[in-house]
This record gives sequence, structure tokens and C-alpha cells, in this order.
Amino acid sequence: QVQLVESGGGLVQAGGSLRLSCAASARAFSSSAMGWFRQAPGKEREFVAAISWIGSSTALLDSVKGRFTISRDNAKNTVYLQMNSLKPEDTAVYYCTAVKSIATRIPLGSWGQGTQVTVSS
Repeated sequence: QVQLVESGGGLVQAGGSLRLSCAASARAFSSSAMGWFRQAPGKEREFVAAISWIGSSTALLDSVKGRFTISRDNAKNTVYLQMNSLKPEDTAVYYCTAVKSIATRIPLGSWGQGTQVTVSS
């Protein structure tokens, strides 16, 4: 069974930082590029960041470049999203999932429950 469990969200003031974690089952994680997506109220879910299986390549949404960093620990089946200099427009539920590749950023279907990030101005 594919399982993805996101954590680390919360309420933070603009300019603050949060570190999100996604613990994945071995089936979800094994040999997969992984990505973070987010969905704000009333909006479509959008791509935020992706990382290759080895971790040597990453991709980021333009609006988060220079502020967010994606990383992974394959020994722990965990992917992280370090978010710095947060802005109110980063407010959303954040999800992780396996992706087809960092180039296509196509999610492979299984989603966790997400973790809420709220940035106050």
C-alpha cells in the first residue's frame, strides 16, 4: 500500500520559515522522483518543487526560487521542503507525491492528507 504522510505545517508570520517533511512508504518512494504540490482555497493544485531519485537534480516553481529548498533522505524514505522568507501567498495545503520526472512534474497519483501552511501578514 502506498502511503504518504506530510507534516511540519503551521501558522507563521511573513518572513518566517517552516520545514515540511513527507514520510513515504517504500513502495511510494523507491526509485521515484518526488515532488511537493500545494493547493490554496479556491485554486487548482500547483507544482512547487521536485527532486530526482538520487537527489542530484531539482526543479522549483519560479515564485519560490531562492526561498524554498527541496531535499530527500532515501535511507529514511523522506523528502523535505525547507521554506524560508514565507509570504502570505504561500498559504496553502502542501502535498507530496511521487512524480514521473522532474522535467514533466506529472504526479503519479497517490496523495497524502497534506499539511496546512498559513502565513500571516
